[in-house]
Amino acid sequence: MSYKIEMKDQIMTFTIDRPEIRNAINDEVMVGLEELIKKVHNSNPRVVIITATGSRAFCSGGDLSVFHELKTEEQAYPMLKRMSEVLYSIKTLPVPVVALVNGAAVGGGCEIATACDYRLVWEHAKCGFIQGTLAMTSGWGGATYLFETLQHDRALKMLSDANALSAEQLFEMGWATKVVKDQADIDEFFQTMKKIRPEVHRAYKEVAIRKWRLNGLKDRVEAEVRRCAELWAKDAHHEAVNDFLTKPKK
Repeated sequence: MSYKIEMKDQIMTFTIDRPEIRNAINDEVMVGLEELIKKVHNSNPRVVIITATGSRAFCSGGDLSVFHELKTEEQAYPMLKRMSEVLYSIKTLPVPVVALVNGAAVGGGCEIATACDYRLVWEHAKCGFIQGTLAMTSGWGGATYLFETLQHDRALKMLSDANALSAEQLFEMGWATKVVKDQADIDEFFQTMKKIRPEVHRAYKEVAIRKWRLNGLKDRVEAEVRRCAELWAKDAHHEAVNDFLTKPKK
């Protein structure tokens, strides 16, 4: 199986388990994330963690070896729409969601992390919205969430530069909540959280969700998805993906 869902000490952890392909997202991982969302609503976790196996990659985005088969706007849209609904559901979960970024988070991987409430980023990890290098935009709602997270010019530059940034750069700009150097840093974060009763965390999350509903977050995500589907169908995107898939791997 390409994922694991575990519950321990009221913490529900979802782990992408495809280290051999840099924890890229395929249909099975999508199913797993949908299962996670159901489990959260049907149980009572204090917090949710999203992470991945290994130390090389948190998530390299969509599995291009699979999704490159989608050529037209009509073919690409259902995949983009499905994953955008997954991330919107994660964004609006009633409990805090923490991305434990154990390695590189690029493209869609950066979108997943951005949809979370907190991002604990290991010091060796690099993260970025690199979709521009493939002649497309983010398509799972990541840009919309980034503009909710960062100051406008910082968000726009992060998206437009299409670079992977270091953990320290990400902390300085406000994307990374904390730079992780060892397990003690992670433990400290959760120990601080546990000092406050879970119903307080839920109440504050409700405040954020009300704001997102009032400012049309879901509709803005849908517009992002539609625009990405249009760009997906362009020759420039298919040529860029083909070049990426055929270039020698280091």
